[in-house]
Amino acid sequence: MSTPSLPVLDFSRLSGGPDAAAAFRDDLRRATHEVGFFYLTGTGVDELALRLEKVARDFFALPEADKLAIENVNSPHFRGYTRIGGERTQGQVDWREQIDIGPEREAVTDPDAPDFDRLTGPNLWPEALPELREVVQEWHDRLSEVAITLLRQWALALGAAEDFFDPYFADPGTLIKIVRYPGSREPEPQQGVGAHKDSGVLTLLWVEPGKGGLQVERDGGWVDAPPVDGAFVVNIGELLEHATQGYLIATNHRVVSPRYPEDRISVPFFFNPALDAQLPLIQLPPELAARSRGVTEDPTNPIYARYGENALKSRLRAHPDVAAIHHADLLATRA
Repeated sequence: MSTPSLPVLDFSRLSGGPDAAAAFRDDLRRATHEVGFFYLTGTGVDELALRLEKVARDFFALPEADKLAIENVNSPHFRGYTRIGGERTQGQVDWREQIDIGPEREAVTDPDAPDFDRLTGPNLWPEALPELREVVQEWHDRLSEVAITLLRQWALALGAAEDFFDPYFADPGTLIKIVRYPGSREPEPQQGVGAHKDSGVLTLLWVEPGKGGLQVERDGGWVDAPPVDGAFVVNIGELLEHATQGYLIATNHRVVSPRYPEDRISVPFFFNPALDAQLPLIQLPPELAARSRGVTEDPTNPIYARYGENALKSRLRAHPDVAAIHHADLLATRA
């Protein structure tokens, strides 16, 4: 296994007494102030991860007709299966296939609802693989516990009350992507996912053991972030950068496709507040506030304080076919 290129934090230290927990918070704050990424070990989900890997492999092995029966072009909520080449980053095609799964909700039918409420709705589940729903729900619940614990530790590390973030995550806007990167025969590495920053708050990425491809931008270049046994790759998104006025940083990252005949499974879990939530700014202690860099300014990628606006912006850009079929009116106003 390659040497880790990111800080490594052990989640189990939070159960090791006050001194160990305080040291974990210091490392957490430092990693996301300096890098925006880290490995997280000690979460205790190894057995569940094996079940997730199996059900993911089973899904992508289904006949094409079974996968296309839940294709995301049939969902105005951007749920379901995306065929290879069906998603874009920075306008360029990503070489991957995936299934997107969000909170299970009824669609919003109020014509006066905010535009981002179009993201609310039911998931599309494959009839040929009913166990997928069971495993994903368990994964969602376990990782939600890890995520809210991390947010509470960040709050303490940044001088706020432990429950500072809790009211905004009572009904979190989660998203799980089960992704397969097929191998490429091209002489140059292909774009599995183009360079980007996550638009929300927090991402926990599980990667199939032994399969590299993730790269993180550091010091103006790209460094590999190979998988570490039993670890998640964790990064923060634009909303947490916004809430800390740039003290914590959202970092560009990308995925390079594997070489044929290899492929790669990964499952990012995006933990975000409710669509209508707007995270408040944290009043940092003076010694931390002095080191804030301000929120990154990118005219082509504005950061909205309300999560739903950030999420809708990202989905419309990433899935132009779904947007054209179901949301042509929004595209006309955003041209």
